Amino acid sequence: MTEKTIPFTKKQIDDLRKTEPTPFYVYDEKAIIENARKLKKAFAWADFKEFFAVKANANPFLIKLLKSEGFGTDCSSITELMLSEKCGITGENIMFSANDTPASEFEAAKKLGAVINFDDITHIKYYEENVGELPELVSFRYNPGNLKSGNSIIGKPTEAKYGFTKEQLVEGYEYCKKAGVKRFGLHAMVASNELDANYFVETAKILFNVVAEISPKVGIKFEFVNFGGGVGIPYKPEQTAVDLQFVGDEIKKLYDEIIVKNELAPLKIYTEYARVITGPYGYLVSEVLHEKNTYKKFIGLDACMANLMRPALYGAYHHISILGKENAKNEIVADVTGSLCENNDKFAIDRNLPKIEVGDIVVIHDGGAHGYSMGFNYNGKTRCAEFLLRPNGEFVKIRRAETADDLFATLDLEKLKDFK
Repeated sequence: MTEKTIPFTKKQIDDLRKTEPTPFYVYDEKAIIENARKLKKAFAWADFKEFFAVKANANPFLIKLLKSEGFGTDCSSITELMLSEKCGITGENIMFSANDTPASEFEAAKKLGAVINFDDITHIKYYEENVGELPELVSFRYNPGNLKSGNSIIGKPTEAKYGFTKEQLVEGYEYCKKAGVKRFGLHAMVASNELDANYFVETAKILFNVVAEISPKVGIKFEFVNFGGGVGIPYKPEQTAVDLQFVGDEIKKLYDEIIVKNELAPLKIYTEYARVITGPYGYLVSEVLHEKNTYKKFIGLDACMANLMRPALYGAYHHISILGKENAKNEIVADVTGSLCENNDKFAIDRNLPKIEVGDIVVIHDGGAHGYSMGFNYNGKTRCAEFLLRPNGEFVKIRRAETADDLFATLDLEKLKDFK
């Protein structure tokens, strides 16, 4: 079981709303840092680094906060590279994971000195032809195919667009070795939001065995293995968080049994566990605007799926609390909705909730990863502000809300006057 707590009070939010309209996100700095240190402790036995996946939460204030804990970034676009550089993260502190990547973005990653993590064997020659000589260090993303089951979000590995087959790994490493590459890495990510701790231990075993097989076959030494991300969080109260210490301890056993035993140590251990770091500690705060009673009850918010699209996109569960009514018993069953012209604009369907009144403040939990970052502007909706709750209780605005001027900035409205 996971207790769904809120790090701020109704009075704090009421005070903030005097100058800052809802909806907005709040991130709990203290909890995020404590969680980051928990991850580092789980892998303290290794030469370890977490590459925070920028796609999960692209706010540079959070990225810089995690940089202070020694985290790097995992990027897959030029703007994510730019954000990393703005935060002072460059060189091999960036893992650039290719994904149908244009040459210009490979070039940008090269200039920053990022680790290039190739997604397909054809990308190697594409890089040579369009960017130039291969870097000293390369990494390949491995797709284990039927060796792993995948899960409902990322799909079956055999149907995923990502990664090399094992045969392609061998061919790719051989080619790169002949081309003068001196340093090698291996990467895989075959799940998303997975709560079975053993799944990640199994992934580590597969990757360690690949290292043990390919190293003598190709005649190379691997510098690192990147287990990717995919560790889930307990969105539902009845779910239990992944025990990171258990994962770290079990992977240590495999490291000794496979890597050390085969004289392949030292081997650096990398992860991309962004969701588990920030996910549970981001909260979407919204006001109840309407109550609608037709064939069922609807509670309408001033937030919509443009602010948090996971429930509409995946049917994902996000826990909902009513500030000031956290301990009230459930009295109603309702859909919690937004104002987009889409019927799937719902944060919850048939949810048991306390009695709700117009003007109540709703807190939607677990929005710290893949929340704001997945936002969009359909219906001309502007994205909301973000606040960082600092350990001293201060709310710091780390992103202002968008305005209509932001949406219209790419349009030449002066030209429109004479357009016929």
